Amino acid sequence: MATDARDAFTIGIDLGGTNLRIAAVAGDGRILEKIGLDTEVSEGRERVVEDMCAAVTEIEQRLPGARMLGIGIGVPGIINLVNGTIRQSPNLPGWSDFPVRDDIERRLRTHVILENDANAAALGEKWAGRGRDAAGLCMITVGTGIGGGLILNGRVWHGMDGMAGELGHMTIDPNGALCGCGNLGCIEAYAAAGAITRMAMAAIRMGRSPALVREAEDLGDLTAEIVYIKAKQGDTVAREIFEMVGRSLGVGIANMINIFNLPLYVVGGGVARAWDVFAPAMMAEVRKRSLVYRSTATRIEASALGAEAGLLGAAYLPLMREVQHGKF
Repeated sequence: MATDARDAFTIGIDLGGTNLRIAAVAGDGRILEKIGLDTEVSEGRERVVEDMCAAVTEIEQRLPGARMLGIGIGVPGIINLVNGTIRQSPNLPGWSDFPVRDDIERRLRTHVILENDANAAALGEKWAGRGRDAAGLCMITVGTGIGGGLILNGRVWHGMDGMAGELGHMTIDPNGALCGCGNLGCIEAYAAAGAITRMAMAAIRMGRSPALVREAEDLGDLTAEIVYIKAKQGDTVAREIFEMVGRSLGVGIANMINIFNLPLYVVGGGVARAWDVFAPAMMAEVRKRSLVYRSTATRIEASALGAEAGLLGAAYLPLMREVQHGKF
């Protein structure tokens, strides 16, 4: 059900280790107001919470007469959904077991819901993106790391302890590259932004790509975005790297298609902007490895919402609660 900005809105917060984004969102998915800040992690969690609450208050003041229905927060890491704490988040040191939900509810006197950021992105795509007409979907977020979220019958599938959807740590090569989680051969070790730069630096050390060597010398460092630009320009090594990204994602997505048989698989996150250079290899791998895909109308698509998926999904959390309780 759509709502007018003059009547009601929800707040979505995308809490990252580097950036903090807060938005007021109408019931039809329109972003009404938005504030972006740096996440001052080094200043401690108290500073970050104060910044969040100040931004929410400012947004409320920009929408006089409108009713705020609640706040949803997408957080990188593992969430304790029962007590509203962050169990573990490498991007937010010092936040483990901190009662962030209760703290913000006390300060702002409104209902707050926490959710894993990849799950929030999946909800955003279901509500306002590619998944509007899909009964369920799987979201793969490819950025610094690789995360995932599953929407089954319109709801996030959390698993037994809230840890479902760790798609980036699916093993695709039992004897492969070391992943940050300690395992060998995870998708994240081959397709995340860090993996792209690692492969590029390895090529530079072997003198395989003069173009990448020049970029490294000029910039002093490389990013996945620079490797993407070189791939677009036709650099052979850069294109090979993104073919590896595509094949790795293809293996993982084929497995997920075979397991879940969902109608839609969405690839989002910063690396998804390189869709044009990795998608052909990804789709070829899926077709090769999944009979289910070859036999059904399964869709594999890039995110329609881009960086806004997690923000909109977070804003959808309190809206879902209002609808379920018949208040909206």
